[in-house]
Amino acid sequence: MTPALRLLAKRRFWPLFVTQMLGAFNDNLFKFSMIILVTYGIYQNPQQDFQFNALASGIFILPFFLFSSLAGQLADNYDKARITRFVKTLEIVIAIIGGLGLWMESIPVMLTALFLLGLQSTFFGPIKYAILPQHLEKDEVLAGTGLVEAGTYIAILAGTILGGIIIDSKGRGVEIAIISVFVVALIGRIAAHFLPSAPPQKTVDKIDFNFIRSSIKLISATLHIRPLYLAIAAISFFWTIGSVLIIQFPPLVENVLTATPAVASLFLGVFSVGIAVGSIMINRLLDSKVSARYAPFSVLVMGIFVIILFFIARSWDGLPGGELYTFSTFMMHDGAWALLGTLAGVSIFGGMFVVPLYAFLTTTVDISETARTIAANNVVNSGCMVLGALLALGLNLLGVSTTEQLLLVAAMCVVAAWLGQQLHLACD
Repeated sequence: MTPALRLLAKRRFWPLFVTQMLGAFNDNLFKFSMIILVTYGIYQNPQQDFQFNALASGIFILPFFLFSSLAGQLADNYDKARITRFVKTLEIVIAIIGGLGLWMESIPVMLTALFLLGLQSTFFGPIKYAILPQHLEKDEVLAGTGLVEAGTYIAILAGTILGGIIIDSKGRGVEIAIISVFVVALIGRIAAHFLPSAPPQKTVDKIDFNFIRSSIKLISATLHIRPLYLAIAAISFFWTIGSVLIIQFPPLVENVLTATPAVASLFLGVFSVGIAVGSIMINRLLDSKVSARYAPFSVLVMGIFVIILFFIARSWDGLPGGELYTFSTFMMHDGAWALLGTLAGVSIFGGMFVVPLYAFLTTTVDISETARTIAANNVVNSGCMVLGALLALGLNLLGVSTTEQLLLVAAMCVVAAWLGQQLHLACD
């Protein structure tokens, strides 16, 4: 067993890992079940499908932009384990609301639940990274960060696959989705019970509940440190790319690849596994040292794979008569393996790019300020992701197709590579 995997057997790490993994799983199980229900069962129009996916992505991200500053203050001022247990209790209530939305096929109720899931993730976000340097040794932080990222994307894989399997192209299976979301929320709360105490590392400050003022103050207090500024800028640009790319997946699968929800789950699943593989690979390459050495190369190769994905999608042959490829018929298509291999390349090199940047955030500042640093990163990330979703939506309204938007993603990778190079020059 590698030193990184040994962390999974330690009480100071495994409850956090399991809690985070189950939370990411449930977010994506609900979100993808909702998207499949709406895309295949409620809407029957490609433009409506795309617009709903963009709207859902923006609604889930919005709480990170609005409330990350408050989340960071709370995490630095109070016991992180207690906050986690409270947040995971709220997730059970949110699961009930989401279940009602799925049952009634009510888009407003489903989107409300999605916003609330984003809100509880906002308050857990600073904790999952800030708690690592508090419970782990310095030479374990990169490994712990990589495991958290890998676990997150494995959970995304499982959630998206299950969401696509549970609800079929006729909207059946909603009852199973409702029960599953509730049960996972309950298990996540049990896992959070075993988190070791993580008390504040400084005297308690007064909490500023004005999210606009506190966000501005938080960002200005963080971004004057050049390594943090560059790391946050690079991470934010990466997730802007990610938001534009992920929004494309369900409409791309249904309207370009003409395939069923099971194939959409496979598409997102391969992407998630690739990020997890990249997270582990970069830890091995860097030998647990925090460095941006491979960041520029990684994201440039990611962009090359996106261009290949564009050409494969553009030349894809759909079935006649509006029929959809099933999982088995899709896998027999001449271009299926090339498509999946290209998608894996996009995500593997994406994971190699972003994971070391998160380690910069938790090791550059004092342990008493890590939650606020992560919160500042989340504010900027979420703002950029919302802009990415709006950009994708705007281009769609202007008539730019889902396939054509892949070229925008590839161009954005060049900018991300430049930011990664600046960080490498400043810190390595």
